Amino acid sequence: MKRLHKSYILPVIVIAGIAFFISTTLMDTWYRAKDDAGIMMADAVVELRDTFHRIHTTCAIIDFDEQKNHINFLNVEKFSGSEVGPMNLAHPEKWQGPYLKENPTMQHIAYQVVSTKKGYFITPGDGVKLPNSKIVGKDIILDKKANIEAMMSNADALMYKDRPLAARLDIGAPSNIQFFLNDDSSL
Repeated sequence: MKRLHKSYILPVIVIAGIAFFISTTLMDTWYRAKDDAGIMMADAVVELRDTFHRIHTTCAIIDFDEQKNHINFLNVEKFSGSEVGPMNLAHPEKWQGPYLKENPTMQHIAYQVVSTKKGYFITPGDGVKLPNSKIVGKDIILDKKANIEAMMSNADALMYKDRPLAARLDIGAPSNIQFFLNDDSSL
């Protein structure tokens, strides 16, 4: 009887060890995925902000069509008219696209430019689950009255590990942008 009892101890220990290893690996993977997603979001909004600032420097962004505008047009090489995607430009002839090889997404959802009373902001798109488990557009409401700047310093909103998950676009508020139909510099 003692032999039978001892013969079960080794397999039980091995199975328990394997189960512990698998559960530890899964928990580590889940935590790292959450961590990586937050860092990727923070990096993406900075890259997009810098890209829009380059566009504004050369083309002068006038405004955007909607209150929320999907960023799915930065890989455009050429276009006609003064509008590329939902963005209106004063000098579309100066477009130097494509600015990005691929438009960034998170969880297969495009980032967006959000228009508020305090200006324009780049945020993850509606439906994106943030590292704090909040969902943009459901738990984090980004309407015209949203104080995105305050949300960017709140870990329960648009901040992760002291890094904002949104970025301000310093192109001026829609009412502050001057638009010249003709270049009068030659007069």
